[in-house]
Amino acid sequence: MTPRFLDTLSGEQMPFSPLDPANVRVYSCGPTVYGPAHVGNFRSFLFADLLVRYLRYRGYAVTWVMNITDVDDKIIRGARADGSTIGEVAERWTARFLEDAATLRMTMPDVLPRATAHITEMADLIATLLERGYAYRTDDASVFFRIASWPAYGRLAHLDPAEMRVGERVESDEYAKDDVRDFALWKGPKPDEPSWETKVGPGRPGWHIECSAMSMRYLGPSFDIHTGGVDLVFPHHEDEMAQSEAATGVPFVGTWMHCAHLQMGGEKMAKSTGNIARVADLVASGVSPRAIRYALLAAHYRMALSFSEDSLQAAASAVERLDSLWAALAAYRADVPDDPTLPAVLDAARAGFEAGLDDDLNASPAFAAVFEMVREANRRIAARAISTADAGRARELLADLDRVLGLLPDEEALDPDLIAMIEARGAARAARDWAESDRLRAELLDRGVAVEDTRDGQRWRRVEVPRG
Repeated sequence: MTPRFLDTLSGEQMPFSPLDPANVRVYSCGPTVYGPAHVGNFRSFLFADLLVRYLRYRGYAVTWVMNITDVDDKIIRGARADGSTIGEVAERWTARFLEDAATLRMTMPDVLPRATAHITEMADLIATLLERGYAYRTDDASVFFRIASWPAYGRLAHLDPAEMRVGERVESDEYAKDDVRDFALWKGPKPDEPSWETKVGPGRPGWHIECSAMSMRYLGPSFDIHTGGVDLVFPHHEDEMAQSEAATGVPFVGTWMHCAHLQMGGEKMAKSTGNIARVADLVASGVSPRAIRYALLAAHYRMALSFSEDSLQAAASAVERLDSLWAALAAYRADVPDDPTLPAVLDAARAGFEAGLDDDLNASPAFAAVFEMVREANRRIAARAISTADAGRARELLADLDRVLGLLPDEEALDPDLIAMIEARGAARAARDWAESDRLRAELLDRGVAVEDTRDGQRWRRVEVPRG
C-alpha cells in the first residue's frame, strides 16, 4: 500500500508520489539557536524523524535536510547581553540541540545547513526576485517582497492576502516598506548588527529567505515534502512558498506537512510564556529519554498533545513493557514445536503498524498494533507455548519495526565487571544467600541494569539512570 499524507496546501490526503522515486527529498524547519530547544520544538523534529524513518522502512531512499538558523534578532540580542558574538551564541545552542536530539534518538539529517554559510545563495535568490519585479529596495538598503505582485499569496494558510499579517519576527514599523503586508528579504545594515557584503548590498538576511535558499541549494527548486510546526504555516511557510515560486516559476513543495502544538497545563508550550520543559532538565530529573520520545510520538502528529507527568508516566510504562518483552524473548528457551498461530500474530502486528502509518503517519493505531503483539507474545511466553525459534522471530519483528520507532533498549555488551556481578548474583541465589543476591541486584540497578528471575533463569535489561 502507498502511504497517504495530508497536504496543508490542498487540504486533502493524497497518495505519496515522489518526484524522483529513487530519491525522496524532505526539508524540515530546524531550530533557531538562541537558547535550548524545548520538548514542544522536539515534537516537530521527532515527527519529521518518524516520517523519514518510515519512508526508509518502506524502501524509499531519502535525503533529509534540516536547517539551523544561526542569525536572528534573538541571537543578536543574546550576543549583546553576554558580550559574545552571534557565532559563539549559535555554536553553544547548536551543540545543545544536537545533544538533546541524540538523547531523544532523532535520526541525524543528511544535511544540517547553517544560514550564515549560505549568504551567497540568499543574495542570488533576492537578486532574481528584484530582477523579476517581485521585490523592491527601501531607503535603508533593505529589500522587501511585494505581496501585491503575487496574487497566489495566502493559498497555503487559506487566507485572504488583504488580511493583516501576524506573527512577524520584525515589527512593521522598524522598516520603511511600501505595504505593511510585505516581508523582509534582506535587512539593511545597522550599527552593532552583523552584516555581509553581497551582490544585493550590505546587510543580513530575513528569516524567510534562509529556508528557501538552503532547501533549494540541497534539494532543488522543487522537492517532495516540507515539514514544520503548525505555527509556521503563516507567515513563514507562506512566505517561503511565495518567494521560491516567484523566483523559479515552478511549484516549490509537493506535500506540506505540519504538526500540532504540544500543550502543557492546557496552553501551548512556548518560550515566550515560560510554559516549557527542556529535554536535559527532564532527563536530569529522572525521566527516561525513551519515555519522552514515546510521549511525543504516540499520538497523531496533527492532534494537539498534552504533555504532563501523567503522560510521561504512561509513556514510561509503555517503554517498560517493550523492554520486558525484549529481554524475555532474548532469554526464552523452550524445546517445544513452533507455535502454528504465531505467524498470524506477527503478520497482523506488521500489517496494523503499516496501515496506521500509511494513513497520514497515524501513530496511534500503529502503536496499538505493536502492543497487541506484545500482549500476545507475553501470553504465549507465560504458557510456554512458543519455541525458542518463535521467540527469535518475534524479536526480529520488533527490531524491524523499531527502525521506525527508535524505542528499544541499546544492545551494546555489558562491561566485564557488570557481567561478573550478574554471575555472582546467580551464584548467591543458587546458594540461597538472599541478602547477597538482593544486594547485588540493587547495585546492578544503580548502574543501569535490571535483573529479573524467570523460569529461564536470570535475565537482565538496561534501564536509564538519571543524569547527576
